[in-house]
Amino acid sequence: MTVPASAAPPPAPVVELNGVHKRYDAASPPALDGVSLSLSAGRVLVLLGTSGSGKTTALKTVNGLVRPDAGTVRVFGEEVAGADLVALRRRIGYVIQEGGLLPHLTVLDNVVLVPRLLGWPAEERLARGIELLRLVGLDADLVRGRRPADLSGGERHRVGLARALAARPALMLMDEPFGALDALTRRRMQDEFVALRRRLGVTVVLVTHDVPEALRLADEIAVLDRGRVVQRGTPAEIRDAAADPFVRDLMAAALP
Repeated sequence: MTVPASAAPPPAPVVELNGVHKRYDAASPPALDGVSLSLSAGRVLVLLGTSGSGKTTALKTVNGLVRPDAGTVRVFGEEVAGADLVALRRRIGYVIQEGGLLPHLTVLDNVVLVPRLLGWPAEERLARGIELLRLVGLDADLVRGRRPADLSGGERHRVGLARALAARPALMLMDEPFGALDALTRRRMQDEFVALRRRLGVTVVLVTHDVPEALRLADEIAVLDRGRVVQRGTPAEIRDAAADPFVRDLMAAALP
């Protein structure tokens, strides 16, 4: 009799938060109050909530910019508390509002900053930088030598996205990446993000307070309120089957 092979264990989550607590000072309520989340490879998890809900704090525990008071955070199977944070951050793309570009560097030098820190050869950095500028819809020959101040807001966001992708990260963290854009540019950047993410297969944790944006971009949404995850589900579940009064009010306020 043939004995069937045992099923392979599921792959470890790319990101895993277990019972994470964070309080910035004793007089304030907790920023995170027992947050537990996990994210599989190739998925987009959106952390959705109002200002002060804890979503950005949760995001920053992933790359060690915030140290929890209790609980554990694992990235790529390694506990962040014991990790070499410099090495870890070089494996993670990070996008913030306005792209977070260094004003004294050219566009090309901004894009290839992490590959340079990782010791990539100059010719490989140049080729990667030009490839990515074109990938995000910019004319590489036109913008590569400019400074960030010479670009529009939408162009700076494109450069920031290119920089986050430069070292081929398996994980990207995005904190309100489209929040400062006008409505038309924002929609275009969202569309380009969706296309790029599907093409590259990168895992993403994205923070936003914008409900339609969350519903458009996410595979899964975790809604945070006062430092707690009050509901997690697919966009359809969050939109159509609110399991918490806060989620119901959030959807009602944002959607027609």
